[in-house]
Amino acid sequence: MTDASTRGPGTGRIAPEELRSHRWFGTDGLRSFSHRARTRQLGYLPEEHLGKPVVAVLNTWSDINPCHTHLRDRAQAVKRGVWQAGGFPLEFPVSTLSETFQKPTPMLYRNLLAMETEELLRSYPVDGAVLLGGCDKSTPALLMGAASVDLPTVFVPAGPMLPGHWRNEVLGSGTDMWKYWDERRAGTIGDCEMAELENGLARSPGHCMTMGTASTLTAAAEVLGVTLPGASSIPAVDSGHERMAAASGLRIVDLVMRQVTLSQILTPEAYEDAVATVLALGGSTNAVIHLIAMAGRSGVKLTLDDFDRIARTVPVLADLRPGGRYLMEDFHFAGGLPGFLGRLTDVLHLDRPTVAHDTLREQLDGAPVHNSDVIRERSDPLAGEGGVAVLRGNLCPDGAVIKHIAAEPRLLRHTGPAVVFDDYRELQRTINDPALALTPDHVLVLRNAGPQGGPGMPEYGMLPIPDYLLKQGVRDMVRISDARMSGTSYGACVLHIAPESFVGGPLALVRTGDLITLDVEARLLRLDVDDEELQRRRAAWSPPPARYGRGYGALYQDQITQADTGCDFAFLARQGEVPDPYAG
Repeated sequence: MTDASTRGPGTGRIAPEELRSHRWFGTDGLRSFSHRARTRQLGYLPEEHLGKPVVAVLNTWSDINPCHTHLRDRAQAVKRGVWQAGGFPLEFPVSTLSETFQKPTPMLYRNLLAMETEELLRSYPVDGAVLLGGCDKSTPALLMGAASVDLPTVFVPAGPMLPGHWRNEVLGSGTDMWKYWDERRAGTIGDCEMAELENGLARSPGHCMTMGTASTLTAAAEVLGVTLPGASSIPAVDSGHERMAAASGLRIVDLVMRQVTLSQILTPEAYEDAVATVLALGGSTNAVIHLIAMAGRSGVKLTLDDFDRIARTVPVLADLRPGGRYLMEDFHFAGGLPGFLGRLTDVLHLDRPTVAHDTLREQLDGAPVHNSDVIRERSDPLAGEGGVAVLRGNLCPDGAVIKHIAAEPRLLRHTGPAVVFDDYRELQRTINDPALALTPDHVLVLRNAGPQGGPGMPEYGMLPIPDYLLKQGVRDMVRISDARMSGTSYGACVLHIAPESFVGGPLALVRTGDLITLDVEARLLRLDVDDEELQRRRAAWSPPPARYGRGYGALYQDQITQADTGCDFAFLARQGEVPDPYAG
């Protein structure tokens, strides 16, 4: 009999006795008898599950996560599909990472959800998995954990919320929140307008409907090949979203019976295509960290240099906020990701498999674009190169990133004096102090906001511009930090400086008044201070105390890697064998 691990997509189906779950339920022993008896305790008949693929439905729904508030219903649709295909679904509640409410940042807990995903799938009698998520960190966390187990897997994206509305304006969540909050600080709108905006900004279940981190990462999941075609852009409340969930349930049973495992989908070529897609979408800078971490779990080495190399080969074709004009519903009805990828076929690896087709080429065949204002022609790009640039220099020896298509062009080559803030609370307390005498030419510098210093690398990177400059009409300044920023944010924000200041990176040595040079075209970020002076400052620097004395935070600070390597835990990122549990 052929080893199931050697079967490729499109090959023969396995017998029921080859199912992983058979070891729990199908053998003649005390443990198997006990497992069957406890399944009867759950109310299931033998014919409901014996000899059938058992599918884990991992659900990140919760009452506190507005992006996922509809996933309780979508899990039922997935289960409906599994039953129709002859499988047996089991729903597992897993951690919910709510970008809106969880502090200090859900990035602190991405690896915790990844660990939970991995260990649930490994330790229970399941043959395959359907993963339900979408809010920023849940997509990479679920896929990181699933990749480490390597079962047949389908991802069901939560989908974008409906467009926001205010008076006669269409709003994008996040992007317009930042915009109008600055307008309030500038004094151009008041409390009445803000109350109306509060009611109109987020109108339905679903994640942000701009090309923020959520839409970027679910698009990445689709081009990686782990969703059904077009799944990533279906609005969360559209009936098509429920049909997609049910179809995902149908699909996973077929993948289990053909033993199409996640490692056969998540290949080096798939990750290269995901990078090209994220860059051509003008997607979130957060995707850099997450894709590097996801690739590492798949045994694929992906680096910042790969992002910069690929960025120079792809144009930005999606006219989506925050870098463009439209929202995800517009993108969906313009052709969604299949139509979009149809305009990038020359840079994609078309002969690799997906969960839905034997090849990506087959999946994209005939995919139309219905609106070339939203999904641009190659001859009419939004930008000539990918939307994220990787910077190097003495201030970021291990790299930094900037989403330059969302910045004012005048700032993409800039030298100015630094104004340094040692933490975000200090920044909030002092940014509007007239004594700082800030001008539009100053460079705002925030440190101690990285993976260790944040802790968790919060989305502090879109540093606020002082009120008095906003009132003068200033809407962008060069801002530098070891933090991240929301994918819905915009501005000349240099992010993910590595190594971070908290562990002694060069950012820790910057002083107010130092000149800093940013040159995006040259991919340069430089602190204009001579080496001897930097050596003197380093000799005087001492590391700050650890953030955590115990608990998960202590594990986090002991194991977290830096931004350039994906912020995974070192003990999870390394290669090594993990035995499948003995069932009996």
